Amino acid sequence: MPTVRLFHASAIPRRLAGCAARPRPFTAPPVTTILSATQPQHDTHTELSLAGVCRVVVLNDPVNLMSYVVLVFKKVFGFDEQTARKHMLEVHELGRSVVWSGHREKAEAYAFTLHEWHLTAIIEPDEKN
Repeated sequence: MPTVRLFHASAIPRRLAGCAARPRPFTAPPVTTILSATQPQHDTHTELSLAGVCRVVVLNDPVNLMSYVVLVFKKVFGFDEQTARKHMLEVHELGRSVVWSGHREKAEAYAFTLHEWHLTAIIEPDEKN
């Protein structure tokens, strides 16, 4: 049988006694500012990867019907029937079709929408732009 130890309140340190402990006021550490007279020797440039131009590529899959893929292209991209069929045939015959090119953020949104429609889509950088 385990032994239970009881402590008297005076045996517990004040910092552990719960409500008996008073909070200490917060004091911020001193701030030290170091000024340097030297400038960096090289320029640094930051380029955002979101600003790049990307392509949305739809890949072939054995699941979706050709008519369904045409319907999705018309709904998502606003293609007319002829353009949607052209891209669908590229996907079917070549295994892939570039359906959109532009800023990365919009490309990610299109790829996400195509995934919601159960099409396989990837984003790749557009090297020619």
